[in-house]
Formats: sequence, structure tokens, C-alpha cells
Amino acid sequence: MKRLKAILADDEESARDVLENLLVRFCPEVELIAKCENVLQAVEAIKLNTPDIVFLDIEMPNYAGYEIVNFFSEVNFKIIFVTAYDYYAIKAFEIAALDYLLKPVSIERLKSAVDRAKEQKNKDANEQLTVLSDTLRNKEIKNIIVSDKGQQHIVPLDKIIAIEAQESYSTLYTAEKKYIASKNLKHFEKLLAENKNFFRSHKSWIINLRSIKNFNRSAGEISLSQNIVAKLSKYRLDEFEEALKA
Repeated sequence: MKRLKAILADDEESARDVLENLLVRFCPEVELIAKCENVLQAVEAIKLNTPDIVFLDIEMPNYAGYEIVNFFSEVNFKIIFVTAYDYYAIKAFEIAALDYLLKPVSIERLKSAVDRAKEQKNKDANEQLTVLSDTLRNKEIKNIIVSDKGQQHIVPLDKIIAIEAQESYSTLYTAEKKYIASKNLKHFEKLLAENKNFFRSHKSWIINLRSIKNFNRSAGEISLSQNIVAKLSKYRLDEFEEALKA
């Protein structure tokens, strides 16, 4: 079995020791080759050792974990972020489609993250880290990462006209193109929950209120930009009309 070379960076010695212990006991395929106290040490270790995986604490002195993208023209290693529970940070990871572990680290979650690291390519890491850093730095979601046919795309929220459920997949409609995402509608509803421009009009539809051209109350239809027609549930009608007034 080919072993995966790994580096971990965390400013807390106890956290480094705990994660090292878990890797030794439960992930024998991972060889920990360096433990670092900050981002600059991690950058040096990465350049010296070319690891497969980097376990990176999100909050460290001087540089945040996500700022590691600024030190590499190409990120060709898999990053697994480690963080204490923080709602906004976790949402930012999900928006950027990046893997993360919560402290205290779950054994099962750690094993799953390592398994995914073995399977996934790193070609989109720069884009993902850019979306993550923008979201965390500005405390505002402007873009999301959408995986379509194995490719990762940065999609600006203001370009999304609507999202339609297609069983366990979703179709995102923009003026330029549509994306078939391997996530269900509930996933996008959760990501967009705090954005007042998006509304769940039907069990199969999330719409951008700014893209509405008109709606037919009796037919339960909403006409949107690009000739897209979304459904409007009679159970969401009152809430929909309130959202239009906001």
C-alpha cells in the first residue's frame, strides 16, 4: 500500500499531538512527515517535502490557514482544514467545497477525509481557496463552487437565476450556461439561507427574486430571465408575496 505523506500545521502543541495520535492509530496509510506551528513553517515544509495531504488549522498567528494559497502558484496537495466549531467558517468550507474536520476530531470523519483525499485531484484547489478566503475575509458570500461533470466552477451568486431539483442532482441556471451539480436542492437552500435574494418557491425550485419578470398566481408559475419558468407552490404563495415586498 502506497503511503500518503502528510504535514500538519496548528499553533497549539496539544492539538498537533492529538491529531498525530489519531493518524497513527486509525490512518496507517498516512505518514506524518512534519508538524508545524504556523503557516510560514508549513509553507517551508511543503516546499521541502511535497506532501500529498496538509492538515491545516484555520486560525493561526500572523497568517490564517486559508492564506496558504498566497504562497503557491499552484496548490498540488490536498488540504484538510481543522477548526473549532464556528458556524460561519463551516459554511465557508461548504461553499468552497473544501474538506474540514471539527475539533475535537471525530475518528470516522478523519478516516473519511483521508479516503476522499486519496480519490480526489487537486487541480481546482486554487479556485476553492480563493472563494474560501474571500468569504471568510469579507463575511459575505459572493460566489459558490459548483462541481459539474468533474469540473469545479466559481459561480457568482448574482449570476444565478434559479436552481431546479433533478432527483439527487440540481440544475443551476445562469444567463451564460447551466450547471448540473451533484448536490440536492436542500444543500443549496442551506448555503443560501441568509441571502434574501433567493427564495424556495417550490419543493423543486429556488429562485433569484431579482430575476423575476412576472408570475401567474392561479397557474403557480414564475417567469424568470432567459425564459425560465419556475413553479410556485400554493403553500408558499403568501410567503412569496411578502418576499417581493421586502
